Amino acid sequence: MTERKRVLIVEDEHHLAVGIKYNLEAEGFAVTTVGDGPSALQLLETQPRIDLVILDLMLPGMSGYAVCAKLRDKNIDVPVLMLSARTLTEDRTRGFDAGADQYLTKPFDLDELLSRVRNLLVMYDRRTKRGNGSPATSPPPNYRFGHADVDFASYEVRVADKHVKLTQLEMKLLQYFIQNEGRVIPRDELLGKVWELPATTSTRAVDQFIRRLRKLFEPDPSHPRHFLTIRDVGYRFVAAGVDAAGEE
Repeated sequence: MTERKRVLIVEDEHHLAVGIKYNLEAEGFAVTTVGDGPSALQLLETQPRIDLVILDLMLPGMSGYAVCAKLRDKNIDVPVLMLSARTLTEDRTRGFDAGADQYLTKPFDLDELLSRVRNLLVMYDRRTKRGNGSPATSPPPNYRFGHADVDFASYEVRVADKHVKLTQLEMKLLQYFIQNEGRVIPRDELLGKVWELPATTSTRAVDQFIRRLRKLFEPDPSHPRHFLTIRDVGYRFVAAGVDAAGEE
């Protein structure tokens, strides 16, 4: 018998937490709820068998940003779906910078929430299996471009001799760009191959994560040399970089 996946809901609005819990349990998940960040951190440290966290942004005492950042600092690699009524781009970017895997704005459709939960769990399961030796396309063990030095074996990244910390999803996106260096990659392809979500999924995650890579690796993120936008088509990674005129 397959063991049920365990979901932790961190939400201080009791009625919302109860509603999400009820629907997840109806889908076969084992669900725990807490109403504040410190309780969530304590639970995740003492009960590591949590498979996914649904994390509200506005929590008493400690924001969802802080909770997520502390999880990543402690190397707790659990998928995090962040919930928030905030819709500004900078709020989403801050959530991804803190280590969230996906960001869903309130009010949300229940079917979309359930779909994201299922897809995140599938994505992390596949990643775990690949880490245990299942076949996958291997990146070069060490890769250098611009001022960056990436070690895929140890997950260590240095940019201009400074250590940079990437989440597993950010590393997966970087790996896909490197494996397809020079090729224009449609946004839908990235959504499918990296996030393992249907191309029809409505999300700005791809754009947010590429903005994050530019912030980390580009000397001037506003004028990228490596992670290029090909208007109305997709993105292209150029290891050697391009100059201001767009020439390699």
